Amino acid sequence: MKTLLTTAAALVVAGCSSMPSWMPGSGWTTLIDGEKGMENFVPVGDANWRAEQGAIVADKGKGGFLMTKNSYGDYDLRIEFWADPTANSGIYNRCSDTNNLTDKTCYEANIFDQRPDPSFGTGGIVHHGKVMQPVMAGGKWNVYEISLRGSKMTVVLNGTKTAETDQVASPKGPFALQFGNQPKSPGGPIKFRKVQIKPL
Repeated sequence: MKTLLTTAAALVVAGCSSMPSWMPGSGWTTLIDGEKGMENFVPVGDANWRAEQGAIVADKGKGGFLMTKNSYGDYDLRIEFWADPTANSGIYNRCSDTNNLTDKTCYEANIFDQRPDPSFGTGGIVHHGKVMQPVMAGGKWNVYEISLRGSKMTVVLNGTKTAETDQVASPKGPFALQFGNQPKSPGGPIKFRKVQIKPL
């Protein structure tokens, strides 16, 4: 019996070691899981955020955000999102002015395939880190991995590092999910089905 228990324990440990590092129980907190989690955010601006078909979705409004109720310093983010090819969205990090969320008061990992200046389009850190290679997120599910360590921010999209900067001045702040519009036309839908954070 003791041998069987030892073998079973070894199998459990072996199985756990192969689990992704972002799985719950390894320091990660899940803020959005399918249609659950809007209570962890504060709606800001004008966007029709709602739970729908296994995700948190917005597709209409003048532009708005879901901003976290908590503030964070150093952290890792893992976000699963689906963007329409015409979507203008992004992940706004360490926002320094919660009354004025912009790409200048926050550090935005962009989701904007049709941005007029593609150097800060999808995968870029607006104003701070140009896209290292052109990427598109429209019409499919994607995974953003964003890390902040002191003044350094790194963005990885679907396993490929797309931008980084060492110019992050804000030491702490909430992060926010954006729904925006095109310069002269409405923006397409954005969906978030998983948002996880690991404070460091």
